Amino acid sequence: MSAPTAREDDPTTAVAHTATATDVARTGAAATSGKAATIEAGDATTEAGTAPAHALEAARAAGIRAAAERRHHRTGRWIQHWDPEDPTFWNDGGRRIARRNLLISIFAEFLGFCVWAVWSIVVPQLPAAGFVLTTDQMFWLIGLPALVGATLRIPYTLAVPLFGGRNWTIVSATLLLIPCSALAVVVQNPDTPFGVLLGVAALAGFGGGNFASSMANISFFYPEREKGAALGWNAAGGNIGTAAVQFVVPLVIVTSAGVALENAAYVFVPFVLLAIFLAWRFMDNLGTVKADPRQFAIATRSRHTWLISFIYIGTFGSFIGFAGAFPTLMNGQFPEVSLSLAFMGALVGSLARPLGGILADRLGGVSITLVSFAAMAAGTVGAIWSLGTHHFPMFFASFMFLFVFTGIGNGSVYRMIPAVFRVARGTPKMAAGCIGIAGAAGAFGGFLIPRGFAVSTTATGSLVPAFWVFIGMYALMAAVCWFVYGRGEMRAAKV
Repeated sequence: MSAPTAREDDPTTAVAHTATATDVARTGAAATSGKAATIEAGDATTEAGTAPAHALEAARAAGIRAAAERRHHRTGRWIQHWDPEDPTFWNDGGRRIARRNLLISIFAEFLGFCVWAVWSIVVPQLPAAGFVLTTDQMFWLIGLPALVGATLRIPYTLAVPLFGGRNWTIVSATLLLIPCSALAVVVQNPDTPFGVLLGVAALAGFGGGNFASSMANISFFYPEREKGAALGWNAAGGNIGTAAVQFVVPLVIVTSAGVALENAAYVFVPFVLLAIFLAWRFMDNLGTVKADPRQFAIATRSRHTWLISFIYIGTFGSFIGFAGAFPTLMNGQFPEVSLSLAFMGALVGSLARPLGGILADRLGGVSITLVSFAAMAAGTVGAIWSLGTHHFPMFFASFMFLFVFTGIGNGSVYRMIPAVFRVARGTPKMAAGCIGIAGAAGAFGGFLIPRGFAVSTTATGSLVPAFWVFIGMYALMAAVCWFVYGRGEMRAAKV
């Protein structure tokens, strides 16, 4: 009886696990009856039947391997047994498989954010391409992708257990080709009706849903002790896509013939195709993951879900909202400054997110979140002052300061969620549902902030009233955070 062999470089190889005594005895009996059991260990193979002194050892090894293969059997790209909490399972190959899926997931999510945010850098370039748009219309084009992406986050989260993480990564990456293709077509005709532009901008929302499915998928691969770090890297890697698109697009759209906005879409198509191939070739589905829409229903019955979602609108909503509006704000208020600097805000905000989680682990999520809101308010005041004096260095520095603390706040609020439900004696399903709902709610800030600027400009001719409203909201969110989570049992637990 020959035991199945496992190749280290084969992505379809299941992870070895401990065999039962019955499996070992059964295989040992078969081997000692004269049938050779071949096992692979690096480049060497040993046949149990050729060395009687080693027959029992070889038979046992073969039995362990055979039992492991049975327990980890998968059809196609499905892993039917996955137990990352088992140290042996994790160290004997589970970590390698999880890391491979994480890296491809980060790449696919990164491209999702690129597509989601592409209109943020295309919109300020539209007048140069011959488009005539009002300020209100421009902010609609910036905000609508965020609205659609936020709405898609919960169904995208449920898609992972329904279709498999690998399969859904392939589907969601393929869907990115639709907004890219549509964008490349419409920006070549300045006479394109605004309604058509708005519809194409809405398609970019596909990229916003990717974050939710990617985070859900990776959470299933990692043990609790490493889940925070894995999700932190996954989130940060995706968020950087906003900075990347704002950095790359100004470089690729300039040609000798003028502005070629279609290049803003074409530049990402090869990378999307690469992501589709990598997901198809190297990612895995987990057969142990089951869809449970009830976790969202359970979470909606807890007041903490809605309070944390409200707070997260202030942190992540500010990040994605200001990241989307920043290039247009720069171009409108300081037209003499190149848009090549616009990507810096999203970059520093993305890089600061893991720091927020680390600080929250040490000092408590509430403390870091309160500091973040205070700093965001201070940065907004600096932006108001810079607009009154037309002082670009102050404007830029204020926004960089603001972006840093949106990122830190994102990390600290996400860290609060499991801690809050643990102290409140909630269930893991409630915490998981809250994460999904809060992630969707926070993304709505990407729509609210551009709309706030549009309304403020239309009504008063100035951005300043919108900034004061944002400051008031930061104060309110900080007060809610302190009143509910900064006192009593919650404070003692340092949630």
